Amino acid sequence: MVDVDGVLVHGRLEDGRHWSTSLEADLGVSAEALRREFFDSHWNEIITGRAMLRDHLQAVLQKIAPHLTADQLISYWFATDACLDEKLLRDLIQLRSSGFQLHLATNQEHLRARYLWDELGLAAHFDSIQYSAQIGAKKPELEFFRTAASRTGLSPDEILLIDDSVENVQGAKIAGWKAVLWRAEKPLFEILKDIV
Repeated sequence: MVDVDGVLVHGRLEDGRHWSTSLEADLGVSAEALRREFFDSHWNEIITGRAMLRDHLQAVLQKIAPHLTADQLISYWFATDACLDEKLLRDLIQLRSSGFQLHLATNQEHLRARYLWDELGLAAHFDSIQYSAQIGAKKPELEFFRTAASRTGLSPDEILLIDDSVENVQGAKIAGWKAVLWRAEKPLFEILKDIV
C-alpha cells in the first residue's frame, strides 16, 4: 500500500512546490483565504465522504472569489498537484512485475481520487485505490486500515504501508500492518530488503 501526497505525488509539476503557491497570481484567489474558509472548515467532511467537494467549494468561492467557479479551481488544483515521483513509480512497477500487489492507500475525496486513478494514469500500475472518502474514514483512523485491508482481500500482516506521515505509519502498525516512513532518502528496494 502506497500513500499518494508526499510519497508518490509531490506538488507542482514544474518545481514540486505546493499546488497553491501561485494560486493568487494565476486565479486571483488568496491561498490563505481558501485554507481558512474551505480547508479548515469543510475538508474533514469532504475527505471522509460526508460532503461533496464541489458543493462546499462553490459556496466558499462565492464569498472569497466570486469570479471563479468550483470547476475552474478544481481543474487548476488537480492539474497543478500532479508531479509524480517517476523513480519511485518505476521501482514500484518493477516490484509489481515480480508478483507483489500494489494498492494506493490515501486520504482523498472522490474527484481527485478519480483524477489520480484515471487522468494521472495510476490505474495502469496499481491493483486498486483505497481512499478515505470511499471508506468513510481517514488515515490514521483504525477503520481506514481495517476497511482497506478487507477491500483488497489481504490480511493485515500481508500489508506494508509506505507513507510520509508518522501518525499514519503508527496507525497502520496498530492495525497489524507493516509500515515504513518514506523520506525519499533511500531507494525503495533498500528499504524493503529488511521488511519483505
